[in-house]
Amino acid sequence: MNKTLSYRSQNSKNMKVVILAGGFGTRLSEETSIKPKPMAEIGGKPILWHIMKIFSSYGFNDFVILCGYKSHVIKEYFANYALHKADVTFDIGSHSMEIHKNGAEDWKVTLVETGEDTLTGGRIKRAQKYIGDEPFILTYGDGVSNVNIKNLVKFHKENKSLATVTAVQPGGRFGVLNFKGNKNKVSGFREKDSNDGGWINGGFMVLEPQVFDYIEGDSTIFEQEPMVNLAKQGHLSAYKHTGYWQCMDTLRDKMVLENLWEKNEAPWKVW
Repeated sequence: MNKTLSYRSQNSKNMKVVILAGGFGTRLSEETSIKPKPMAEIGGKPILWHIMKIFSSYGFNDFVILCGYKSHVIKEYFANYALHKADVTFDIGSHSMEIHKNGAEDWKVTLVETGEDTLTGGRIKRAQKYIGDEPFILTYGDGVSNVNIKNLVKFHKENKSLATVTAVQPGGRFGVLNFKGNKNKVSGFREKDSNDGGWINGGFMVLEPQVFDYIEGDSTIFEQEPMVNLAKQGHLSAYKHTGYWQCMDTLRDKMVLENLWEKNEAPWKVW
């Protein structure tokens, strides 16, 4: 499958930010038995809110959230979001409500039902009609970072790839990206060895609309065949981020993030 690169003259800050928020989060079952993982809180705010604040600080305010498991929790959160941030008077007798001051962010949020059992590629594919024929940003609803989004988008445009991932170097349990020499092109993936300092996909991706053509349907895992094929064809680049990155995969991860927030030392708080 060979794709012709096509780049728009779109203003970067008009790019939609797509967030995968539909998984079961089984390794964080202490939280996810009653809510989707992106709604697990750090400092009294869902990690989804923290992720959105990162993008908003760089001027990206148009979000498409890909929902699945317990999607009603996310919908109810945003349905009441502006109300919770406002001064409001309730006139009980006349059954009316007056909002005096709204401190909510200038966000546009589209919540897409992608099905509980749909895999990551399928979720992205289902949202195509809301994303349109333009480049977009994609990330996971459980990871925070101090990656410079403006520089990431600039890097993507300069490298003229169909897809750019933010590459990070955590310890532990993730599959590793292989590179072509010392360049930023990704040639493939491998399993992580113990004590391996390899780079992994940390989310915070920039994608051209042609990437939709690499996704077959609901049963497609985006991180497998689509990304492998993009890498094989030389269409996948990596923006190497050496700063802070952390996913909230387990209760221990949540405690680490919570502790940083409580001490006012959260590196991802760039707003």
